[in-house]
Amino acid sequence: MLPKSASVSSIPTGPDVYAPGHVGELTQIIDPVLVDAVIEETAAREQRLRLLPARVVVYFVLALAFFERSSYQGVWGKLTVGLGDTVVAHPCASSLSRARRRLGVAPLRALFTVLAGPVATPAQTCAFYRGRRVVAIDGTTLNAPDEPAVTWRYPKHIGPVREFGYPIVRLVTLVECGTRALIDAVFGPDRTGEISYAHRLLGSLDGSMLLLADAYYDAVGFLTAVSDTGAAFLLRSTRKRRPTIRHPLPDGSYRTFIQSNNYRAGRGYGQRLEVRVIEAWVTVTLADGTRRTELWRLLTTLLDAERHPAMELIELYHRRWQAETCYFSLKTTILDGRILRSRTVPGLEQEIYALLTVYQALVRMAGDLTTAHPELSPRQVSFTILLQAAADQIVAGNGITITEPVTLVGAIGHVVLANLVPEQRRWRVKSRMLKRYSKYPFNQTRHPRKAQKYTLHTEVIPDGWVP
Repeated sequence: MLPKSASVSSIPTGPDVYAPGHVGELTQIIDPVLVDAVIEETAAREQRLRLLPARVVVYFVLALAFFERSSYQGVWGKLTVGLGDTVVAHPCASSLSRARRRLGVAPLRALFTVLAGPVATPAQTCAFYRGRRVVAIDGTTLNAPDEPAVTWRYPKHIGPVREFGYPIVRLVTLVECGTRALIDAVFGPDRTGEISYAHRLLGSLDGSMLLLADAYYDAVGFLTAVSDTGAAFLLRSTRKRRPTIRHPLPDGSYRTFIQSNNYRAGRGYGQRLEVRVIEAWVTVTLADGTRRTELWRLLTTLLDAERHPAMELIELYHRRWQAETCYFSLKTTILDGRILRSRTVPGLEQEIYALLTVYQALVRMAGDLTTAHPELSPRQVSFTILLQAAADQIVAGNGITITEPVTLVGAIGHVVLANLVPEQRRWRVKSRMLKRYSKYPFNQTRHPRKAQKYTLHTEVIPDGWVP
């Protein structure tokens, strides 16, 4: 009986059919048992055993994230070239495309949900601050193909005269600082703001966490919702907020209350939230002599000035940029600066979840490496080397099956250990320039045209005094 006409119950396994279902050594993290479980959970199992079973299609979609420059058939060739004499199918591009449509979005969404979560252990101090796990929330955008089947869901930016650019997908994630692991993620059309998406991530917060965020999240309703989860927060306030000094503290910060300005009949101005305010002048001096001084106003629910000094919190706030590093890894290192390849809405969503799953699996492999080598800092692991080594193992077809004894450091780990990056932070600013229309035109002349080293000086303003 031919494999494609056999039932799943009569022939549960077929080496020639399931052999392409792998992602190299990374298969030990995204193992077939896990993939089969999410397929069963989401009712995506094929009704008959095809030449492209659902499990194989899941791995194929994941492999697309490793080889953004390759076509469907090119990626399939990389999955099968290392299998030796094993007889496998040779599907055309349209067959692979139809297999993706049959699979749907749900299995990849469930797979990411299983892998998502914090990675750092309590021994890794880079991910903690005084017993609290430090996490950051931020948003970014991804570009999708300009197709009518996409723009109805993910529209383009609308200017004064016409639409322009690519369709935009807004992505908001909750990132563990230190390891840059994805704790949770949500995405959708750009017409919905980051705050609305951020509310959907609050279920992943708990009382053991400290949330970092930028000034965009300075909304009383959102901050109150964060406090209700038990998590503390530290974020930068907008210049529009003018808090009243209620209780000055010895380190120059002060306590006050914030509340919404929206009045509702019978409810007043809503719930007040007690916060601590830290105001400081931050001066950045570039290598070419350029200086820029800004006023920072930080809000936090860490009210104890003795346990949480102001200068410590100002330095801690810089970890928020690790969310930007996470996005750099997703958009530049994995996607290679390209737009998403899928040309339908379900395909786009499936591709994004695959992208997030691959990223999280690589971060978990880096976590295994730092567990096996406790003296190693997560900051010494190069994500670029990690991605390239994992892609090489896919082509070679190594590490597909788990061997005994199980080791935390495999071929990918040995490549990473041989190419560690310095742990010392490189104090430099990234070059930035305007590549397309920006909604922040006032920042066009405030960023250097090339990367430069810099020195940073911070001065806390006593009791919120601003000249």
